[in-house]
Amino acid sequence: MKAPPALGFLLALVFSTAAMAERPAAVPLHETPQPLPEISFSDESDNHLTLDRWNGKVILLNVWATWCGPCRLEMPTLDRLQAALGSDRFVVIALSIDRAGAGVVRKFFDEIGIRHLDIFIDETMKAARELRILGLPGTLLIGPNGKELGRLIGPAEWDTPEMITFFRGVIAEQAEKEQTE
Repeated sequence: MKAPPALGFLLALVFSTAAMAERPAAVPLHETPQPLPEISFSDESDNHLTLDRWNGKVILLNVWATWCGPCRLEMPTLDRLQAALGSDRFVVIALSIDRAGAGVVRKFFDEIGIRHLDIFIDETMKAARELRILGLPGTLLIGPNGKELGRLIGPAEWDTPEMITFFRGVIAEQAEKEQTE
């Protein structure tokens, strides 16, 4: 006996939704890019920085802390993403909000073999508040013009083939927009 067409459609929808739920989620994008407040933080040498330093690049800004279990687990995937896509068009900025400073971040990076990410720190946690990061890890995708393209609260596997394809698409789209403006 053949299933009614509506039942077949419903089953296909259920199975495709279940399959999508198993895949890593890319960063959900906003319909229109959102303005961001100017935030400040420091590098490992205590130099004062803002995101303006990376104008013209797509930025994946990950706000995290060494005391956050999910943050610790995803850090190697961010390191591999930076190794794969880091360029004059894309950068991963892992911004720690550890109050103990850059030393604890350096120790953690050394322990787990992080080699492609620089150390950035905001001991005041002010950047997280200004960016309205309500949970850790919190990740913002920022366009070359400094506007927020999307955000994801919670951990992700940043270096999967699907994620790399997603980021390559965003980088290409942003480069195309720059050329037409």
